[in-house]
Amino acid sequence: MDQLLRVQNFTVSSDGIAAGEDQSLERPFGHAVDPARLMAWAGATASWPNRTEPGGSRGLDDYFTRDFSHNMGAEIMGRNKFGPQRGPWQDHEWQGWWGDEPPFRTPVFVLTHHPRPSFTLSDTTFHFVDGEPATVLAQARKAAQGKDVRLGGGVTTVREFLDADLVDTLHVVVAPVELGTGLRLWDSSDELLDRFHREVVPSPSGVTHHLFWRR
Repeated sequence: MDQLLRVQNFTVSSDGIAAGEDQSLERPFGHAVDPARLMAWAGATASWPNRTEPGGSRGLDDYFTRDFSHNMGAEIMGRNKFGPQRGPWQDHEWQGWWGDEPPFRTPVFVLTHHPRPSFTLSDTTFHFVDGEPATVLAQARKAAQGKDVRLGGGVTTVREFLDADLVDTLHVVVAPVELGTGLRLWDSSDELLDRFHREVVPSPSGVTHHLFWRR
């Protein structure tokens, strides 16, 4: 069975924006974008990994929240998803936004032009790699040991791998929030129909799940 490169639970606004500009340590999603608003659909589910109290919704949204780690053997993310720093790494003590127990629990390949030693937190190992999308994907597939690879984002990274025609499936959640400005995944999901089949599934929570798979 083929190892798929999958985008999962990637959430955008109704106008296609997934993150703001001027990212900082205090604002991982950039200026003018509140991740709690974008991701409220997932945070309300029973399977949300950061849930501290019992309860939460079941049903469609919860299914996708549970499916996030299913058959995943590695992740690829852009440097901006790891942290707000630019240029050469100044502080190797700072180990990302994810805390002592990152949610990935697999090897993670962070795209960067600046080398940095790999390190492990709990059961997640971060590798810092420079290369073309196909080269990085080959590394991630080897590390995934037969399982699929998640393309975690952010927007620029997803677009880069789409442009290289390497993405096999996408699950994009469109939230009923209009942002107006920021980093845009698309103007319309119709843009992907030349290469992908699409199923659009509305959820009672108000979001719409867009499911794409290769033609």
